Amino acid sequence: MENSNKFQGIVDFVKKAYPNKDFVALHEPVFIGNERKYVLDAIDSTFVSSVGAYVNSFEERMAEITGAKYAIAIVNGTNALHMALLLAGVERDHEVLSQALTFIATANAISYIGAKLVFIDVDRDTMGMSPEALNRFLKTNAEKKSDGYTYNKVTGKRISACIPMHTFGLPCRIDEIAAICEDWNITLVEDAAESLGSYYKNKHTGTFGKLGVFSFNGNKTVTCGGGGAIITDDEALAKRAKHLTTQAKVPHKWDFVHDEIGYNYRMPNLNAALACAQLEQLALFVENKRELAGQYQVLAESLRFSFAQELKEAKANYWLVALVLDDLEERNAFLEYTNSRGVMTRPIWELMNRLPMFKDSQADDLENSLWLADRVVNIPSGFRT
Repeated sequence: MENSNKFQGIVDFVKKAYPNKDFVALHEPVFIGNERKYVLDAIDSTFVSSVGAYVNSFEERMAEITGAKYAIAIVNGTNALHMALLLAGVERDHEVLSQALTFIATANAISYIGAKLVFIDVDRDTMGMSPEALNRFLKTNAEKKSDGYTYNKVTGKRISACIPMHTFGLPCRIDEIAAICEDWNITLVEDAAESLGSYYKNKHTGTFGKLGVFSFNGNKTVTCGGGGAIITDDEALAKRAKHLTTQAKVPHKWDFVHDEIGYNYRMPNLNAALACAQLEQLALFVENKRELAGQYQVLAESLRFSFAQELKEAKANYWLVALVLDDLEERNAFLEYTNSRGVMTRPIWELMNRLPMFKDSQADDLENSLWLADRVVNIPSGFRT
């Protein structure tokens, strides 16, 4: 089958799935519940900033959904990552193990602290951090010292945290990664920004490590325009998160006393109102997206495309559906063909170690990351009304 016929098969399906649109976006927000009601209620209450009933409700609902003991509302996902790393004890010149195949927010958040990135390869099927690659890197390059911490034998720096990501909502082999981190006394922070509603072995993503982080950006499964959240089972960390993200202000009826450097990172009540309405529909959104992903999978097989699917132990939210094409040439041809015909498609992110800011970071061979970077495309994955 010629490429044009294969590509047209995707275009035809998308146009039918999202009718009456000249241009089909990759992922649009959907507001079909109580969004307007709750936002207007927040406005009428005059509590539109970082204090309000909807902030509290959002945190309670996030804890309930994920099964975590505590959730902290943050202004966006990148700030949530930054704060989670600070809570994890990451300091300037520490090293953090992450993926080269990730969105820039992960690497940026690490850099805000002045910590150094080390890039570990991913698995081809999950596109998330490979526990095998992580284990191999640590056995080759790391050592435990008498203080109980792990250090990089090449750089001499302490490796204090590891941030795997659940790419496009597909859970990675997070239990294996958690076990490796525990063996090496490295704090696990899950970048679950894209995976709200995703489970691995019947446990919600973000709950395998010390801290988990979610995003509610405008293109996510659940959105409040911006917004983020940290989840944890550690009460002390949860309290410290709320303190630091509220400018480290010591609670008092009128005095303005701050006991350390803090951050203006709390989610506004106005955004939380929108988020609460969206969270009410999470199950509907995920069911809709999983149904779409199943149809895409059947289509992909008929057109001889490779389809990125969940592991058998996982239940993915399929935030963005991904196809894996034959090579870079086919990927570029596909992007040109679909976008020129009113169907938005996108390549996966540029590898972090190829960006000028991170080009000198230590990395393993990144064999799978390089392979995927040349082949993965996302296709329209939004809610179908």
